Amino acid sequence: MNLDDLIQRLHHIRDTNDWRQFHSPKNLTMAASVEMAELVEIFQWKTEEQSRQLSAEELAHAGQEVGDIVLYLLLMCSELGLDMNEVVRAKLADSERRFLK
Repeated sequence: MNLDDLIQRLHHIRDTNDWRQFHSPKNLTMAASVEMAELVEIFQWKTEEQSRQLSAEELAHAGQEVGDIVLYLLLMCSELGLDMNEVVRAKLADSERRFLK
């Protein structure tokens, strides 16, 4: 997955539709949160086992929501001037340091 290409494509959609005015970090955070809630809804009331055995339709729906979340996070990184690759690598290194003793 080439993040630079994805961000460029996202910016093209955003700019073509004049959505930049709405893409403040606050709004992007709220939008990502709404999409996360939609992902949570897929698993609501399922047992642990059921959550691991989604139907094809549920799995496709989950994939759509994960995609929405990731795209909003990419837009947020862009707005804040953060490099997604860099912040994910830094967080992973921090987790390795803290949890792999």
